Amino acid sequence: MPREVGHMGALQNLIEAIYPPHCLACAEPVGSDGALCPACWREAQFLGGTLCDTCGAPLPGEPDGGPLSCDECLATPRPWSVGRAALAYTGTGRRLALSLKTADRTDLPGAAALWMARAGRGLLAGDPLVAPVPLHWIRLFRRRYNQSALLSAALARAEGLEHCPDLLTRRRATPSQDGRARDARFANVDGAITVGPRRRARVSGRAVLLIDDVMTSGATLAAAAEACRAAGASDVRVLALARVLKND
Repeated sequence: MPREVGHMGALQNLIEAIYPPHCLACAEPVGSDGALCPACWREAQFLGGTLCDTCGAPLPGEPDGGPLSCDECLATPRPWSVGRAALAYTGTGRRLALSLKTADRTDLPGAAALWMARAGRGLLAGDPLVAPVPLHWIRLFRRRYNQSALLSAALARAEGLEHCPDLLTRRRATPSQDGRARDARFANVDGAITVGPRRRARVSGRAVLLIDDVMTSGATLAAAAEACRAAGASDVRVLALARVLKND
């Protein structure tokens, strides 16, 4: 074994001894980086089985081979073709999403992107352009990072896809969506997101995969998808880390 390799292995062992891997959600010791402890894993509701084709919400029964839609998507046609989320926004999924958004947990996107890629495997076909839902520059300045952009960068890197972190911009600083009713959420972001003039050529005739941390009503993703459609995108798909479910 070359001496350099031996030294690197010893250094890695020393680092792991001083800083052992911890659960992404609760900081309990675990066996490897990017893992969840047994308790947090049991509380993590990964979304699978019978799902709404448009937003990824769980549906009762077994798939029958035809298109499936939840009540929300039937009531509100979406400007994207297909959507998925890795986790329900409850328990471990909620803690992870909140930590990424408000606690500077920039260590989370690597593991989260792998879960999202597994949940949205069908959305990655055809070499889509990956882009995050944008923050207004004032909010970005205050937070110092866009959690959706961290997720989109990690996903694009893991899957070898083209990433455009500044594809979309916010025309105006919209108030927080928290606490707003469904219709108010859509009104709040109506026309607030656009594709910048220098990025329109990247979208024209191209499938776009939009990434967000949490999907609630879908209002912000709808505004982003409409902007991509207006710029000539051939298809828009959406993928989120967590999905707020109707009964949560």
